[in-house]
Amino acid sequence: MSVSQEAIGPITSSSGNSYRQILKATAMIGGSSIVNIAFAIIRNKAMALMLGPQGVGLMGLYGSIADLAQNLGGLGVQASGVRQIAEAVGSGDERKIAMTAIVLRRISVVLGIMAALLLCGLALPIASFTFADQTQAAGVALLAVAVLFRLISAGQTALVQGMRRIGDLARLNMLGALFSTLIGIPLIYLFGEKGIVPALVAMAAVSVLTSWWYSRKIKIAALSPSIKQVREESAELFKLGVVFMVSGFLTVGAAYAVRIIVLRHSGVEAAGLYQAAWALGGLYASFILQAMGTDFYPRLTAISRDNAQCNRLVNDQIQISVLLAGPGLLATLTLAPLVISLFYSSQFHPAINLLRWICLGVMLQIVSWPMGFIILAKGARKIFFWTELAATLVHVGLAWLLVNQFGLIGSGMAFLGLYVWHTAFVYVFVRRLSGFRWSKFNARLVAFFLAVTTLAFVLLWALPFWPATLACAFITCASGLFSLRMLFQVVPAEWVPARIRRWLPNAATGA
Repeated sequence: MSVSQEAIGPITSSSGNSYRQILKATAMIGGSSIVNIAFAIIRNKAMALMLGPQGVGLMGLYGSIADLAQNLGGLGVQASGVRQIAEAVGSGDERKIAMTAIVLRRISVVLGIMAALLLCGLALPIASFTFADQTQAAGVALLAVAVLFRLISAGQTALVQGMRRIGDLARLNMLGALFSTLIGIPLIYLFGEKGIVPALVAMAAVSVLTSWWYSRKIKIAALSPSIKQVREESAELFKLGVVFMVSGFLTVGAAYAVRIIVLRHSGVEAAGLYQAAWALGGLYASFILQAMGTDFYPRLTAISRDNAQCNRLVNDQIQISVLLAGPGLLATLTLAPLVISLFYSSQFHPAINLLRWICLGVMLQIVSWPMGFIILAKGARKIFFWTELAATLVHVGLAWLLVNQFGLIGSGMAFLGLYVWHTAFVYVFVRRLSGFRWSKFNARLVAFFLAVTTLAFVLLWALPFWPATLACAFITCASGLFSLRMLFQVVPAEWVPARIRRWLPNAATGA
């Protein structure tokens, strides 16, 4: 398999600084993600050996309950706070930044307390619905403390993200991974399945301390807002926040619903296999998706009124994201048995094919996310709501049909089906909203990586193990070299080692 630049065309961009900023942010988040992955290997391996698929499935279900409660209880004000702060940063309004930060912190504490009380009060029916009995009700009630800590931490982290303190966000991620490992493993070792919820609570408590440490380093104007000002700022946060909340609830609710469908159809062990494949499928791509949320989204918000700039930035983000993610997802697809053994154990090998289906979906997720951020940046609340509602219905509907038809692997097919539909759907909306079009290069680039990923998937399904693995390893290496060659054209010349620069004199020009 030979891949040439000419087959796709030259890289073009109106702004070398755009590529530089995207790569810088991705490198920072990616660097922290490498550390996170190292800790995740240790943590997941230990959890898999101590708990097995059933315990991992139980942890995934508890995590879904906490995510749902956090999303509903937070009313989306953390996400809207990031947007408000980023918009104020773009206009240089220091007073607006301070007002949003102060009110956001206060609201987060109040909402955290209310969400914790509500979850505690509903522990019995939630346990009955999720686990089909009430034996886990005490665990669900204790989980309320984790939700309180999570919401307080989210309010503090929103300031760091809105101010685009990418380095601090990377450190937050690394510290979170470190403490999750240091706290989670001993608790599970000592208490087994009974230690799952205490571990989640302890991890959330530490996140409050780390987010407070980095948010306090940001100097904001000293203000003492009046009750009227707090009410007005709160109303502004809630106006868009409720849309974010509904969207987040639909997304998290869909993940929860799919887990319940798998649990009802195949049992807790299958839910553990699904949790393992789900976590691994997005692991490599997570640093790119995190970079989109932490740096790309605030930058896009700051220029959202200029459609031309907005669309150029989205095309730049798609280009870099696909070049970075494509080879990694191909490698995960090819080495799925090794990846599962490394992160979990041989007990999780039934999740291999599921992981491969999820990798196909993640490839499309990488493409669709930057386009979706146009809707967020422009504050198009109705469009955002309807796209998220439609995505939830498609995901859950496909999961219900395909899991009943094909078993566990049907959940992976449903995830792929979701992003086939969602990518096309979002593209139609953003064309109308901002006049967005894929650049010719991006259209060819996306088509190329979708083609080679599909080819690898088919080879792994149709051929014996070793011929398929060797063929897909070659495809992965070839596409990796192609991505490197493309990236060398847009990175600053000083980022490329001199020895490599001599080999690629026309590529490493430093766009």
